[in-house]
Order: sequence, then structure tokens, then C-alpha cells
Amino acid sequence: MTFQDKVVIVTGSGNGIGKSLALSYAEAGAKVVIADVDRQAAENTLKEIKNKNGQGLVIETDVRDPEQIVQLMAKTSTHYDQIDILINNAGVSRFKSIYDLSVDEWDDVININLRGTFLCAREAAKYIRKNEKGGSIVNIASTRAFMSEKNSEAYAATKGGISALTHALSLSLADDFITVNAISPGWIATGDYQELREIDHQQHPAKRVGKPEDIARACLFLTDPLNDFITGENIIIDGGMTRKMIYEH
Repeated sequence: MTFQDKVVIVTGSGNGIGKSLALSYAEAGAKVVIADVDRQAAENTLKEIKNKNGQGLVIETDVRDPEQIVQLMAKTSTHYDQIDILINNAGVSRFKSIYDLSVDEWDDVININLRGTFLCAREAAKYIRKNEKGGSIVNIASTRAFMSEKNSEAYAATKGGISALTHALSLSLADDFITVNAISPGWIATGDYQELREIDHQQHPAKRVGKPEDIARACLFLTDPLNDFITGENIIIDGGMTRKMIYEH
């Protein structure tokens, strides 16, 4: 897969999965816009891209602010003359008892994870639709849209919302030739992989914990123009965990 001459925006790409996404697209030849609220982290990602002779641009963006999202798209278009792909990766979690979770904390998670995803998709689509062959949007959801641990209400609600938002957007943007899909990662280790225990790996049917590049490869696949027959889907990438039945002995 090559993304030569494609312009890709990755939100939340200063660290973790988002950073891997940005690096992977740059390695595939894309011009990558690193959009993150943490400018220093974004600059570090850009430095890694340039060290590998890739092309990139940092645009500091807080997806809680609708105007910053508008400016993200406008600045990208001004700098690169087009937008081809948006990866909605920015997100936060608040694992806290429902008795202690404040309204402001709830709203903050909603505004970043769900509203931010919608606004980024809407504003990016205004530019992507201008392309002769359209483009792609991928929203990063989570297996927590379908299964939960306690004290995860705000996060689970946003990820479930992203899943539903994805198939709605896929229909609304179909006439503009924009495919919209979601990826729901399971356990993706973004720290020191060597610190994981053997039991951590063995509880996955795939016999290992996931890595950010597992998600990056799926994004590259979904946004390849040759795969424009895939839209409205939510692909679970979790090493088989959500398909595993667990019995108490």
C-alpha cells in the first residue's frame, strides 16, 4: 500500500496508538498532519517522521474547541492544498465511580471522544469531498463499546456512540465518495512491551497483547483507495478477546 501524495490528519498523534498511526502513514509516503493538544509530544512525533525522511506538519489542536477543529482543517488545506484521510484517534478516559463522577468530568469525556470525533469528521469532509475520488475517515472506537468493566460509564458511552456515529456518517457521506469505518482496539500496549507478563499474553486467543502497529496496519488497509467497498464497518482488533467465553472453575 502506498499513500504517496495523500494528506492524512491524525488526531491525538503525539503518543500511543496515534503516534504509531502517524509514523506508519509517513512511512507509506503520506504527508501527515499531527494534531494534538500536547504540542511537545506532537513535535516529538514529527521529529521521528523527519528522521525517517517522511513529511509532516504539527497543528496544535484541542478537539474540545470547535473553532480549533475548523482551523485544523483550514490550515491543513492551506499548507497541503487538500485533505484525503482523517483518523479520529484523540480520546481520554475517566474510570471513576458513578457516585463520584462529576457532570463536568462526564461532559469532558463526551466533548473530546464523541463530539470531537463528529466535528472533526464533519469539518474534514468539507475538504475531502472536493477530491475527485473522495477519501476516507476512520474513527477509533473501543471494545468497551461492547463489553465493560465497572466505573467505565463515560468512556463506554462515548465509544458506543462512535460506533453508531460511524455507520451514520458512512451513509451521509456516501454521495461524496467518503468511506467511514471504525476500529475497536482491545488491549493495546503502549508502554514497555517487555514488562507484560506471560499470563497477559496467554489470555488472548492470539497469544499476545496487541501493539499500536496492529491498529496502524488496519487503518492503512481501510483507507487504501482499493478498499473503497468497505464502509460503515466497525472492525474489532483485540486478539480474539471479545469472542472468548470465560468459565469459573
